[in-house]
Amino acid sequence: MAVDADPGETRWLTETEMTAWRPYIVATLRLRQRLHRELVEAHDVSLIDYEVLAALSATPTGSMRMTELAALLGSTKSRLSHQIGRMERAGHIRRGSDPEDKRGVTAELTGHGVALLRTAAPTHVAGVRAHMIDLLTQDEQVALGSAFSRVLGHLDEFDE
Repeated sequence: MAVDADPGETRWLTETEMTAWRPYIVATLRLRQRLHRELVEAHDVSLIDYEVLAALSATPTGSMRMTELAALLGSTKSRLSHQIGRMERAGHIRRGSDPEDKRGVTAELTGHGVALLRTAAPTHVAGVRAHMIDLLTQDEQVALGSAFSRVLGHLDEFDE
Protein backbone atom coordinates (compact mmCIF):
# COMPACT_ATOMS: atom_id res chain seq x y z
CA MET A 1 0.00 0.00 0.00
CA ALA A 2 1.51 3.30 -1.05
CA VAL A 3 1.33 6.35 1.16
CA ASP A 4 -0.09 9.38 -0.61
CA ALA A 5 2.02 12.41 0.16
CA ASP A 6 3.39 15.40 -1.62
CA PRO A 7 6.73 14.19 -3.00
CA GLY A 8 8.12 17.68 -2.38
CA GLU A 9 7.53 17.39 1.38
CA THR A 10 9.24 14.07 2.06
CA ARG A 11 12.31 12.58 0.46
CA TRP A 12 10.95 9.01 0.18
CA LEU A 13 13.35 6.10 -0.11
CA THR A 14 14.07 4.84 -3.58
CA GLU A 15 13.79 1.13 -4.34
CA THR A 16 17.57 0.79 -3.99
CA GLU A 17 17.57 2.65 -0.68
CA MET A 18 14.66 0.57 0.61
CA THR A 19 16.56 -2.58 -0.37
CA ALA A 20 19.44 -1.37 1.81
CA TRP A 21 17.19 -0.35 4.72
CA ARG A 22 14.58 -3.11 5.20
CA PRO A 23 16.89 -6.15 5.14
CA TYR A 24 19.24 -4.33 7.52
CA ILE A 25 16.42 -3.77 10.04
CA VAL A 26 15.04 -7.30 9.89
CA ALA A 27 18.45 -9.00 9.70
CA THR A 28 19.80 -7.04 12.67
CA LEU A 29 16.81 -7.95 14.80
CA ARG A 30 16.89 -11.61 13.79
CA LEU A 31 20.69 -11.85 14.19
CA ARG A 32 20.49 -10.48 17.73
CA GLN A 33 17.62 -12.89 18.51
CA ARG A 34 19.61 -15.86 17.16
CA LEU A 35 22.78 -14.92 19.08
CA HIS A 36 20.71 -14.40 22.24
CA ARG A 37 19.01 -17.79 21.87
CA GLU A 38 22.32 -19.58 21.37
CA LEU A 39 23.85 -17.98 24.48
CA VAL A 40 20.80 -18.67 26.63
CA GLU A 41 20.56 -22.30 25.51
CA ALA A 42 24.26 -23.02 25.97
CA HIS A 43 25.15 -20.84 28.97
CA ASP A 44 21.96 -19.34 30.43
CA VAL A 45 23.23 -15.83 29.70
CA SER A 46 21.43 -13.21 27.62
CA LEU A 47 23.10 -11.46 24.70
CA ILE A 48 22.93 -8.10 26.46
CA ASP A 49 24.49 -9.54 29.63
CA TYR A 50 27.21 -11.10 27.49
CA GLU A 51 27.83 -7.71 25.86
CA VAL A 52 28.25 -6.10 29.29
CA LEU A 53 30.75 -8.78 30.33
CA ALA A 54 32.65 -8.42 27.05
CA ALA A 55 32.76 -4.61 27.28
CA LEU A 56 34.12 -4.71 30.83
CA SER A 57 36.67 -7.38 29.95
CA ALA A 58 38.04 -5.15 27.20
CA THR A 59 39.20 -2.58 29.77
CA PRO A 60 42.55 -2.88 31.56
CA THR A 61 40.85 -2.99 34.99
CA GLY A 62 37.71 -4.95 34.12
CA SER A 63 35.63 -1.98 35.21
CA MET A 64 34.02 1.05 33.66
CA ARG A 65 31.89 4.01 34.70
CA MET A 66 28.22 3.20 34.29
CA THR A 67 27.67 6.26 32.07
CA GLU A 68 30.47 5.17 29.73
CA LEU A 69 29.18 1.59 29.67
CA ALA A 70 25.65 2.77 28.83
CA ALA A 71 26.97 4.88 25.95
CA LEU A 72 29.15 2.05 24.65
CA LEU A 73 26.23 -0.39 24.66
CA GLY A 74 23.70 2.08 23.25
CA SER A 75 21.64 1.79 26.43
CA THR A 76 20.07 4.28 28.79
CA LYS A 77 21.52 4.74 32.27
CA SER A 78 18.25 3.58 33.80
CA ARG A 79 17.99 0.41 31.71
CA LEU A 80 21.66 -0.40 32.32
CA SER A 81 21.25 0.16 36.06
CA HIS A 82 18.48 -2.46 36.19
CA GLN A 83 20.55 -4.85 34.11
CA ILE A 84 23.64 -4.37 36.27
CA GLY A 85 21.47 -4.95 39.34
CA ARG A 86 20.40 -8.35 37.97
CA MET A 87 23.98 -9.21 37.03
CA GLU A 88 25.18 -8.10 40.47
CA ARG A 89 22.64 -10.37 42.20
CA ALA A 90 23.88 -13.25 39.99
CA GLY A 91 27.45 -12.53 41.13
CA HIS A 92 28.84 -11.54 37.71
CA ILE A 93 29.30 -7.82 38.35
CA ARG A 94 29.85 -5.60 41.36
CA ARG A 95 29.25 -1.89 41.58
CA GLY A 96 31.81 0.44 43.04
CA SER A 97 32.70 4.08 43.44
CA ASP A 98 34.65 5.75 40.69
CA PRO A 99 38.12 6.46 42.15
CA GLU A 100 38.34 9.66 40.09
CA ASP A 101 34.84 10.95 40.88
CA LYS A 102 33.23 9.71 44.10
CA ARG A 103 29.77 10.61 42.74
CA GLY A 104 30.29 8.24 39.80
CA VAL A 105 29.45 4.54 39.90
CA THR A 106 31.44 1.82 38.20
CA ALA A 107 30.57 -1.69 37.09
CA GLU A 108 33.33 -4.24 37.63
CA LEU A 109 33.68 -7.86 36.55
CA THR A 110 33.84 -10.46 39.30
CA GLY A 111 35.62 -13.79 39.07
CA HIS A 112 32.25 -15.41 38.30
CA GLY A 113 31.67 -12.90 35.51
CA VAL A 114 35.09 -13.62 34.00
CA ALA A 115 34.44 -17.37 34.19
CA LEU A 116 31.05 -16.99 32.50
CA LEU A 117 32.55 -14.85 29.76
CA ARG A 118 35.31 -17.38 29.13
CA THR A 119 32.82 -20.22 28.67
CA ALA A 120 30.29 -18.18 26.64
CA ALA A 121 32.70 -16.34 24.33
CA PRO A 122 33.39 -19.31 22.00
CA THR A 123 29.63 -19.83 21.52
CA HIS A 124 29.12 -16.14 20.77
CA VAL A 125 32.04 -15.89 18.35
CA ALA A 126 30.95 -19.07 16.55
CA GLY A 127 27.46 -17.58 16.16
CA VAL A 128 28.76 -14.24 14.90
CA ARG A 129 30.91 -16.10 12.35
CA ALA A 130 28.20 -18.54 11.25
CA HIS A 131 25.38 -16.03 11.00
CA MET A 132 27.24 -13.00 9.63
CA ILE A 133 31.02 -12.78 9.21
CA ASP A 134 31.55 -15.96 7.20
CA LEU A 135 28.67 -15.01 4.88
CA LEU A 136 30.52 -11.86 3.79
CA THR A 137 33.61 -11.38 1.68
CA GLN A 138 36.47 -9.44 3.22
CA ASP A 139 35.59 -6.44 1.03
CA GLU A 140 31.99 -6.59 2.29
CA GLN A 141 33.22 -6.75 5.88
CA VAL A 142 35.37 -3.66 5.30
CA ALA A 143 32.50 -1.82 3.59
CA LEU A 144 30.04 -2.74 6.35
CA GLY A 145 32.49 -1.65 9.05
CA SER A 146 33.15 1.63 7.29
CA ALA A 147 29.48 2.37 6.61
CA PHE A 148 28.27 1.67 10.13
CA SER A 149 31.21 3.43 11.76
CA ARG A 150 30.11 6.49 9.81
CA VAL A 151 26.46 6.03 10.90
CA LEU A 152 27.55 5.58 14.53
CA GLY A 153 29.75 8.67 14.37
CA HIS A 154 26.82 10.66 13.00
CA LEU A 155 24.51 9.41 15.77
CA ASP A 156 27.15 10.13 18.44
CA GLU A 157 26.96 13.82 17.46
CA PHE A 158 23.36 13.92 18.74
CA ASP A 159 24.44 12.61 22.14
CA GLU A 160 27.07 15.29 22.73
